[in-house]
Amino acid sequence: MSRRPSRADTPDDATPYPPDHTRSHPPDHTSRYVVTAWQSGAFALVAGGKATPLRVSEGDWPGVVRAVRDLRGDLARVTGAEPTVAMAAVPDLEARAHPEVVLIGTINRSPLIDSLIAEGKLDVTGVAGEWETSLEQIVEDPLPGIARALVLAGSDQRGTIFAVYDVCRQLGVSPWYWWLDISPRHQDEVYVLPGRHTQGTPAVKYRGFFINDENPVLGTWAPGHFGPGLAPGFPNGFNAAFYARVFETILRLKANYLWPAVWGRAFAEDDPTNHATAKDYGVIMGTSHEAPMMRGIEEWNRHAVPAVRDAGGTIVVPGHDPYGGTGEWSFRHNAEAIKAYWTEGIRRMTAEDFEGVVTLGMRGNGDLCLSDGDGIELMRDIIATQREILTREIGRDVTKLPQAWALYKEVQRYADQGLSAPDDVTLILSDDNWGNLRKLPDPDLPRRAGGWGLYYHFDYVGDGRNYKWVDTTLLANAWDQLHQAYRYGVDRLWVVNVGDLKGQELPLSFFLDYAWDPDRWPVERLPEWERRFAEQQFGPEPAANIADVLHTYGRLQSRRKPELLNRRISLDESKDLTTDATAVVYDDQASPFSLTDYQEIEQVTEEWRCLARRVERLGQSLPPRCQDTYYHLVRYPVEATANLYALRLAQFTNLHYARQGRAATNDLAAVAEARLADDQRMSEYYNTVLAGGKWRGFQTQPKIGYGDVERYGPDASWQQPELDNVAITDEIFPPVRRIAVPPVEAMGVAIDGSEACWPGGRTAPVLPAFSPFQRQPRQYIEVFNRGQKAFHVDVVPGVPWVIADPPTIRVEQQVRVALRIDWARVPSGTTTVPITIAGSEGTTVVVAAVVERPEAPAAGFCGFVEANGYVAVEAEHASTIVDTPDVRWRRIPDIGRTGAGMEPFPVTARPVRPGADGPRLEYELTLLTAGTVTVWGYLSPRNDTRSSGGPRYAVSFDDDAPQTVAIAARTGAEDLTMNRQWERNTSDNINRTATVHQIGSPGVHRLKFWMVDPTVVVQRIIVDTGGLRPSCLGPPESHHVEGNLG
Repeated sequence: MSRRPSRADTPDDATPYPPDHTRSHPPDHTSRYVVTAWQSGAFALVAGGKATPLRVSEGDWPGVVRAVRDLRGDLARVTGAEPTVAMAAVPDLEARAHPEVVLIGTINRSPLIDSLIAEGKLDVTGVAGEWETSLEQIVEDPLPGIARALVLAGSDQRGTIFAVYDVCRQLGVSPWYWWLDISPRHQDEVYVLPGRHTQGTPAVKYRGFFINDENPVLGTWAPGHFGPGLAPGFPNGFNAAFYARVFETILRLKANYLWPAVWGRAFAEDDPTNHATAKDYGVIMGTSHEAPMMRGIEEWNRHAVPAVRDAGGTIVVPGHDPYGGTGEWSFRHNAEAIKAYWTEGIRRMTAEDFEGVVTLGMRGNGDLCLSDGDGIELMRDIIATQREILTREIGRDVTKLPQAWALYKEVQRYADQGLSAPDDVTLILSDDNWGNLRKLPDPDLPRRAGGWGLYYHFDYVGDGRNYKWVDTTLLANAWDQLHQAYRYGVDRLWVVNVGDLKGQELPLSFFLDYAWDPDRWPVERLPEWERRFAEQQFGPEPAANIADVLHTYGRLQSRRKPELLNRRISLDESKDLTTDATAVVYDDQASPFSLTDYQEIEQVTEEWRCLARRVERLGQSLPPRCQDTYYHLVRYPVEATANLYALRLAQFTNLHYARQGRAATNDLAAVAEARLADDQRMSEYYNTVLAGGKWRGFQTQPKIGYGDVERYGPDASWQQPELDNVAITDEIFPPVRRIAVPPVEAMGVAIDGSEACWPGGRTAPVLPAFSPFQRQPRQYIEVFNRGQKAFHVDVVPGVPWVIADPPTIRVEQQVRVALRIDWARVPSGTTTVPITIAGSEGTTVVVAAVVERPEAPAAGFCGFVEANGYVAVEAEHASTIVDTPDVRWRRIPDIGRTGAGMEPFPVTARPVRPGADGPRLEYELTLLTAGTVTVWGYLSPRNDTRSSGGPRYAVSFDDDAPQTVAIAARTGAEDLTMNRQWERNTSDNINRTATVHQIGSPGVHRLKFWMVDPTVVVQRIIVDTGGLRPSCLGPPESHHVEGNLG
């Protein structure tokens, strides 16, 4: 079957393609049941200035009792009326004085709730016996002396806690109220509507995040705000006061799981009550992929001095550790000490009786690969030893204890080569640290008893460069990858690296909402999710505008991490990319956006400037109570990023001008330095003024000086600017230049599309060709001064239908002259027109303008037309979309750097042989040239998740045989995707792949993009007929002719 796509920005079909598998849940679990005006049958939480009492059994879980106190505080925060809280097995005399009461408790733990169930007054069908499932319901005549009760009940401890916090959220209290300094809107009265309300059962069992990479930001701020850690000699540890805030946030977000901070921190030592605090809150503890057996790696590092060995393995400098070993984090050389260390961790877990998921396996110290010997055999021995310890220490069936093994980086290779863990162990798959899955379960294999997990990243430290400063997650891409994971059965454990936590409020909220109920959030509903998130923080009135700003922010950030704005990665076309890793060339002193082609760096900077202006105007309309929250979530990340783009524009233009000797060079150096000062000013406001100075030290993350090897060493290409592991103040890198400007008048000429200048250029100046079908920005000539004295210039085209604007200019520093064509007067074919630039100081430069006026496209043609030596098409703008009964193309809005992407669904579909009536996208093109053309597919940078040599797509023209392309990067691979080509793809957030075709004659041709494997997301297609210029985003989309559709 085929269908014509709509060019409008709407879902590609009225009904999304059916999900790959379904999950049952109550139909009303997402309803809004807390309102601020009385309705028939409603239950008053607060009315007439009085709050209804809260009752919880004293024998219920401590986490439930604590959450009830939070509900009391939230009611007071919203209404000013604070309810009483009483803990009793049965209602006391005070409770009976109130005709209505809120009863809160856990099934099989609360006598209050159990009595209602036993008497048939509370139906817990679909709740009792489930995991973390809640029920919110009004019950008439629940107990003697009480006329009505609002019952908040849970199937287990967290089910009850989530019931309480769902009421808090519907009151208008954001889970982020403390972190974003949110003052909720005041309400005089609050009611709960009648009905049986439930949030359903979570789709993913363990849902949480990893606090990581926390220096310098969180590591500076948290000890200053909450007080130092309690471990002697380690004051920068995080204490229980800090973690109490984290645990509360976890539960308010309907999550349940935490990997605690590890950068120089030891959860159990930094405050001996940290584990007990987690237990009191009801949070499940885990440890990261490098921290097995419930012990953080710093618990080892603080007390061990590793031995030093020579090349032959002989100890030349002795070491020591608390277990009588050599101090080495090496199972081969120091096994007995390592075993004792692990045993101690499990004994502590048993003694303190906290809930946890035990991490198995082992990685090298400092988040590195194991360095001693055959990793597979060593890992097999490690896991077997750990299981022996668990069996001995737990004292019960070890298969009932939650355990996980993270297949992270090199460990995935071990699994791919046949190493496995016991069937009851959850295997945690990982992304590539940049938001692209590396592996998915084989759907043909039996389902594991321990299931599958996912470790995902919103923050990262490592190759190709850290990204830590601000949120750069594109929700559409996260949705796509989380959707794939869930549809392939990855639903036991999801954990995401959130860095400092604060700053990742939006993507983390989405990650956890999606983990709770993926079916609720198909990609077409992402705008609704963004609006709801904005409403949760700011209220309903500004929500739509703020959501749109946040959406635009995410789309612009997805083009490139801010830390990478001074790195360009290109290909050396003289080398074979498939065999030579050095074909990928790094330049840490260059802009990734072109300074000369398609006006790219100017346009991307302008987009950020416009967004920042919109943010400023929107902020002026918000009430005072919202201003701090707005600065946290919107104003700082947008304005600071826009300022960084302005800094880079000035910096790299300054360096470009310095090479040409322009008089404007030094002014641009001053502009770049002023933008650096603006960055420091914004950070100072954040650190000292925002929320009364609450966030002192939080904006200390370097992001500008990456790459400065001379200043801070060989890791500068990827590591944050730091010395001795301590972050240092940002400086502009590469540094701006200042030149001596002579006291003369001296004309220079630069043109669109060239880094050269004249007089002095090696070749004659020729502008990019003009075409009536071009969509690239208007060509220009820049006339500049190399001296201090002004002069006059006449710009004289050789024909009247080439128009210079302005034609006569006075040049003090420089003037850009725009060129336009009067197409009504242009002859057919190609004409080369000289444009003479004559300076009053005696210099003359002649620039050639090539003007192409091809024949009009064929009658009835509807499609894209070549101009400037290329055809560029956004993938969503296919002329025809061909589906099959088993595969349907789906539009993924704004997943691309320049627009939407197209992806075949379902993501679990089987591979398809391209050709015949297979699923494909077809594009009608008019090509003006014949011969060899290159078709570039611009694809989301996906990996070979099926270990099948894919993912693959195919391309053909007209009736030619399709050419199949495998898109996963493998050049120089050591750990599958960990290689230079992968770095280029993830840094640019695009995978450019090419096929070469022969076009027999100019005219209308049909380009076909064929599905071969699922999970390929095509963003753009560019046909290079010989004129494609180097740029980061590629040229603008080509001109589309709207012909007769019939």
